[in-house]
Amino acid sequence: MANIKSQIKRNRQNEKRRIRNRAVRSELLTREKAAIAAAGTDNEAEALRQTVKRIDRAATKGVIHKNAAARRKSRLVARVRNAAEG
Repeated sequence: MANIKSQIKRNRQNEKRRIRNRAVRSELLTREKAAIAAAGTDNEAEALRQTVKRIDRAATKGVIHKNAAARRKSRLVARVRNAAEG
C-alpha cells in the first residue's frame, strides 16, 4: 500500500480508468459481433456505422491506439463484406 498522498490519489485514478476502459473494450467487442451478425441484412450499414463510430471514439479517448483502431475497422469491414457475400 502506498504511503505517499499523490500515489494514493494516482491509484484511485488508475482504478477508475481501468474500470471505464474495460467497459469500453467490452462494448467494442459486442458491437463488432453485432455488425458481423448483421451482415447481409437491412441493418448492416447502420450496425457497421455504429461500430466504426465506437472504435473511433475509443481511439480518441485513448482506450485503444489509433493504429489499432484503424486495423480493427479495416478487418471489420472486410469480415462484414465477406459474410455478406458468402
